[in-house]
Order: sequence, then C-alpha cells, then structure tokens
Amino acid sequence: MKLLETYIFRRVGQMFLVALLPVLAIIWTTQVLQRVNLVTDSGQSMGSFAKLATLILPSIIPIVLPFAIVIGVTQTLTTMNNDSELTVIDAAGAKRSIILRPILILAAVVSVFSFLVDNVVEPKAKTGVRQMVAAAYADLLSTVIEEKNFRRIDTGLYVQISERLAGRVLKGLFVVDERDPAFELIYYAREGAVDDKGTSLIMHDGEVHRKTPSGEVSVIRFDSYSFDLSDLTQNRGQATLRASDRELPFLLNPDPNDKDYIDKPGSYRAELHRRLTDWVLPMVFALISLAIAGDARSHREARLHPMVAALVFAFAIRWASFYAANQIDKDREYIGVLYAIPIVASLLAIASLAHHKRLSVVSTISDRIGESWQRLLRRFARSPDSSAGGGA
Repeated sequence: MKLLETYIFRRVGQMFLVALLPVLAIIWTTQVLQRVNLVTDSGQSMGSFAKLATLILPSIIPIVLPFAIVIGVTQTLTTMNNDSELTVIDAAGAKRSIILRPILILAAVVSVFSFLVDNVVEPKAKTGVRQMVAAAYADLLSTVIEEKNFRRIDTGLYVQISERLAGRVLKGLFVVDERDPAFELIYYAREGAVDDKGTSLIMHDGEVHRKTPSGEVSVIRFDSYSFDLSDLTQNRGQATLRASDRELPFLLNPDPNDKDYIDKPGSYRAELHRRLTDWVLPMVFALISLAIAGDARSHREARLHPMVAALVFAFAIRWASFYAANQIDKDREYIGVLYAIPIVASLLAIASLAHHKRLSVVSTISDRIGESWQRLLRRFARSPDSSAGGGA
C-alpha cells in the first residue's frame, strides 16, 4: 500500500480496536456473570471459572466485529473530514481508491477472521462449555447438595437427596422438572449415581410422574433411567449437541441418523445459512460506512453524525438477517431473503460510491434530523437574548 493508504489503514485499525475491545469486554462480562452461580454453587476452582470465561468469548466476537468496523470507519473518516484531510485528498486529484482500498482490505481481513471464529473456533468452544456445565452439575449433585434439602440447580429444576454414599452414589433421589410448560415431570428413585464422565445422572428403581396442564397424570415405573446433565434436558443418556455446536462440515452434510438432526432438521438448515452469510457483514457494513462518511463535506452543513446514520443502517440489516435466519427453520423461502439482504445492501453502497453520492434514504433522514437539531440549538441560543431585551 502507498503511504497515504497505510496512514488510513492504521487510523481505521486503531479506531476499530478502540471500539471493539470495550464493547467486547462489557458483553463478555455480562455473559460470564450469568454463569457465576453455576461455578460457585458447584465448588469449581478459579481456574475452571477462567476456562469457562475463555470458552464463552468466541461466541461473542462475530457479533461485535461488524459494528466495530462501522464505528472505526465512520469515526476516522469524520475526523479526517473535520481536519480537512479529505478535502486536501480530493483537491490533490488523488483517486478515490486511496480511501477505499485500505478500509476494504481491513474489512476483508475481519470478515475472514469472523468466518474462522464462527465456523471453527466457536463450535469447539461451545462443546467445551457444555462439557464443563455437565461436570459442574455432576459435582453439584454428587458433592455439594446437602442431604434432605431441596436445591434449585436451574430455572424450574429442583433436586433432593436423602443420603450421599461413597463413589457418587445417592440414596432417595427426588427430582422436579417444571421447565417445559407443556408438562411437569417428577422423578423418584431409590438410588442413583453420577456416571464417571459426569454427563448423566443414572437413577435406579423408581417412577416418573408426568402431569399435563389439564391435570392428567401418567406414571411410568423404571428399573434404570438416565438424566442428561450436559444441557439439563431429559433424554436417554446420549450427549446432546445442537445445531449451533456443530462444525461446518457436519452442517453441509448432516448425519441422517443423528437424533437431534432427526428431531430438528430445520434448525440445522437455518444454522448453515446463517453461518454462510454472517461472516460477510463486516465487508457490507464497511461499504455502507464508506457510502455515508467517505465524502468531504462542509463543517457548516447540518447533518446527523455519520456514525449514527451508519449504525442505524447496520442495526436494520442485522435485525433483518437475524429475522430471516430464524424463519428458515420453518420456511425454506427465507433462504433467498437471507442472502438477498447483504447483496442488496452492498449493491446500494457500491452504486452510491460509484456515483459519489451518499445513500439516499440515510442521506435524507440524516439531513432532516440534522437540520431540525440545528434549528433547535439556534432557538435555545436566542432565548436568553430575547428575554434580556424584553426586560430592558
């Protein structure tokens, strides 16, 4: 890259990191705090808590990256415009690619990084989190829960044990599961134990009472029953991996015998197309930011701050993509809508850049808001003078 391109690349990159790291830290902290009770209640060490926090981080990064690009690009270009740097670049007859190229290169690098995190790192991290949750709940049942006391271990899930023996053996198990609004499950077993892997609670010689909202009760006796602790959902002892936990090769070619895929094929379809579109958002948002803030404009011109306009546009695209991805689970027709959203947004931004015009919709709205804001400021500025003149 040329000297000027390197200068722009460095400034945008610095502002990108300044925007990314604080926001990422705030969201990461809120997600980690939701797991604090699990770690403290189950007697986990500080090292386990740090590992859990690290495994949560990859699921947050792809969400924050596109918006950090918007802030980095718009703030840098707005500062350069205020310092008359964009005006000097235009007056010197420099090609527009001097501004576009470094920003698009940064956006491309961020997009590739987002793809790798979303499709390689995040699935493995989610699997690790699920295993840690299973181990924590296993410890909660086998070592932490006090005898003859009900203990809430999750929303709508309560456990009581009568006696704890050596080898993680539990006597007099009583489990109440009210998490599913369609029915209430009550388990009673004379004896139980957490398996060696810590992923399942094996109950022996007991009953399951299933009560529906209408009051109907069914009772099933069992000699042996398995309760999965990895995600605290009742199954037959198999580890549950959801669509979001799968790697990209599995989503491209799912195992037709996989139980979760058989139960929820739509979720796998939706997850696949979400991953194939989300990673391009940094590039799309960079184009939109360039179309909004990449031109030199007068300081006296009333307009909404380019960052605000670009973020509004970015949030609208992100919400539309999120809605379309969720609808794919039930309706295949939304697959085309999901791919059309970033393509149409990119084409509008490219057309705007090619004709040296800002995006018309955002331009009109931002100009109107900016003019109204300037009129409001002038009105407040005149009010003290008017009152003073009337008093004289």
